[in-house]
Amino acid sequence: MSLAHSLPHSLPTLLIRPARSSDGAALHRLAELDSARVPGGALLVAETDGALVAAHAPDTGATIADPFRHTAAVVEVLHLRGALLRAS
Repeated sequence: MSLAHSLPHSLPTLLIRPARSSDGAALHRLAELDSARVPGGALLVAETDGALVAAHAPDTGATIADPFRHTAAVVEVLHLRGALLRAS
């Protein structure tokens, strides 16, 4: 069996982008799930298949993520992207 046959038919998409004002409700819902507050300042958010699953404030390092999803790798990508933005 080839590797292509052992992979799921539809891998989730991941989008990393700056937060927008229209993300307010989704950020508050995410923070509530994570028993945290929405981090202050400019945020990067991660969407998986159109759903916001994590947010990261590069300036402070604060991060929130959906505890009911596998987000460890997503959070790592957010931290790397934040580090790149701080370095530039």
